[in-house]
Amino acid sequence: MPPKTIYLDYAATTPTDPLVFDAMLPYLGGDGFGNPSSVHQAGQRVRRAIDQARDTLASEIGAEASEIYFTSGGTEADNTAILGVLLAARMETGRDHLVTLVTEHHAVLDCAQFAEKTLGFRVTYLPVDREGFVPLESVAEAITDRTALVSVMHGNNEIGTLQPVAGIARLAHERGAYFHTDAVQTFGQMPLAVAALDADLVTLSAHKIYGPKGAGALFVRQGVRWTPWLHGGQQEREKRAGTENAAAIVGFGKAVELLPTWRDSEALRLARLRDDFIAQVLAAVPGAGLNGPAGLRRLPNSTNLSFPGTDSESLLLGLDLAGIAASAGSACASGSIEPSHVLLALGMPSGLVRSALRFSLGRGTTSEQLDRVTTVLRRLVSSDGPVRV
Repeated sequence: MPPKTIYLDYAATTPTDPLVFDAMLPYLGGDGFGNPSSVHQAGQRVRRAIDQARDTLASEIGAEASEIYFTSGGTEADNTAILGVLLAARMETGRDHLVTLVTEHHAVLDCAQFAEKTLGFRVTYLPVDREGFVPLESVAEAITDRTALVSVMHGNNEIGTLQPVAGIARLAHERGAYFHTDAVQTFGQMPLAVAALDADLVTLSAHKIYGPKGAGALFVRQGVRWTPWLHGGQQEREKRAGTENAAAIVGFGKAVELLPTWRDSEALRLARLRDDFIAQVLAAVPGAGLNGPAGLRRLPNSTNLSFPGTDSESLLLGLDLAGIAASAGSACASGSIEPSHVLLALGMPSGLVRSALRFSLGRGTTSEQLDRVTTVLRRLVSSDGPVRV
């Protein structure tokens, strides 16, 4: 990034912490190049480093090391959870039904559609209210004796809605179904304990907590029946074939180790900055509106705002010219700016949806930066045209 860039897209990815980078270096060269599946010393040295990362992650979320499976990221972990449970359930019990939300990340939605259209599973996509919450009554009504899995994201990546996942898990368990949650966005924002979530499967990712891209993890509670869908090796206890990305996994472990040193204080700081920023923009920019819930019911670093009479693409270009990095939604939908499926699911008019921007704060965010962003937004939305820098 240019030195003067104001980066407000931490929900898309975070910069790698220097201590994480240093921890990874030996496994990008030097003595850490060995294959962790090899029995010789060079390989076993790497195996020990991966096992240490697994222990660190398990301890942080209150799991057993044997319940942690490393993946290439959150998308693979989501797909593994959904397809793994559905395939095992259909073979073993005849259950063939998935319940999820219309506002899920595409890693869940696209996987659900594949399971439905290609593999013949039945899927229920539940609607949400104007703040992005799913009523527990709707979940209870959707679960049947054929339901194998309920998958609901913990914290929404576009509007920050924090779902009542423990309550949803209880409803799933009452009908004999498993519960999966994508906790990629919440892991770096609040303490995460699998017991409190009451989840059977939990998706995590390294690059949202100042770790490297290319490393994720799936927590699978002991006793959960699931089928691997990557084949060709015995890695990850025969559940995820493929030589492990040792450097990224070690970096993931280091990022998790560092979490307690900054997460709680940052969550408080970012929540204050977020609320001040929202108030500033709503006061300074005529017609601006907040999308999603306010206060404690949303992620502390998440802000989604609409600017009627504008369009997201023009605003993003104007912000970029002014040295400000934001987004119009999920980074996984980049390449073309399509209307957000999350905002459409809230029942918002298409014009408002097409004028929405996501600002996600992080460790490098300051109040002075947000003051600058407010000033630029006011000028962009006014008749003065794009900001020149």
